[in-house]
Amino acid sequence: MAYSSIVKPSDYFNTKLYTGNGSSQSFTGVGYQPDFTWIKRRGSAEGHSLFDAVRGVQKRLVSNDNGGEAVVSNSLTAFGSDGFTLGGSDTVNGSDNYASWNWKANGAGSANTAGSINSTVSANTTSGFSIVKYTGNGSSGATVGHGLTTTAPKIVLIKTTSGADAWTMLNTNIDLNKYLSLNSNSAEISDPMFNNTAPTTTVFTLDGDGQVNGNGVSLIAYCFSEVTGYSKFGSYKGNGANFDNAFVYTGFKPSLVIIKKSNTTGNWVIEDNKRAGYNQANYHLYPNLTNAEGTNYYTDFLSNGFKIRDNPSDIGESGHTYIYMAFAEEPLVANSGSNGVPATAR
Repeated sequence: MAYSSIVKPSDYFNTKLYTGNGSSQSFTGVGYQPDFTWIKRRGSAEGHSLFDAVRGVQKRLVSNDNGGEAVVSNSLTAFGSDGFTLGGSDTVNGSDNYASWNWKANGAGSANTAGSINSTVSANTTSGFSIVKYTGNGSSGATVGHGLTTTAPKIVLIKTTSGADAWTMLNTNIDLNKYLSLNSNSAEISDPMFNNTAPTTTVFTLDGDGQVNGNGVSLIAYCFSEVTGYSKFGSYKGNGANFDNAFVYTGFKPSLVIIKKSNTTGNWVIEDNKRAGYNQANYHLYPNLTNAEGTNYYTDFLSNGFKIRDNPSDIGESGHTYIYMAFAEEPLVANSGSNGVPATAR
């Protein structure tokens, strides 16, 4: 049984639910100062809002379209020591319920010269997460330092900020000559955006495409490496069964799971441990759509992974391949600083 060095995963990732009021308000309870905050309105259609401490507050990216960064003055106006402050924008703080997903990196970042393109990097090597800001040079084979130093990322998610272009995800569980687009329901796309090269412990590699490395184009990358007992990125096959579909072993009780059918079209799906809070009722949102929250997908969050309990096309269709990203609520068994008691299903 693998032990985890991260005893309390909520020190690095946490879901914060809140109710908007259409005016400025501050929220605490995240547990740390978040460096990457992703917000979605739950009760009605609205675009997703993604903010990070490297680009700075009020600078909104939207996962469900290919637009560049937009300055929204009444959106996320500050990252606090235990949460964030919002203005009255309907995108983040209208009269409705909202979900926010929050990752800890390392503040506003610092210079990184590890690659052929210099970057600004905010990296948390303990949790395997970094935020990377860089300007493309248009050269195939260019490299960018990601700051994780001891582990190579399995996920690299890139977005142009100075103009419109698709979200581009390298997922090492699929062919390195292919990528997935967060703002689309498309299957994996054949194009060597990452130069058919796996990331190393210091850099990720790009071709010269404007989507990831246009000359003079400003870009942001979110990099994730696996940490035992805290994060897991893999794939599974649906079997089409009601109540007894695929089981995915992660080695921890999940707090967040993001799923995408990779071999053909299908929506991205995001589920967390807070919005319903009990098994077979994981409410879902779609990163590639503005849709309000759905309640008709059924997934169990277990002590050591997650179990798909029905067969909708987006998460459990027979014979299809799905990639997933999972983050922990609790490791199956923690190491130092705990009593070694295994996690239980919720």
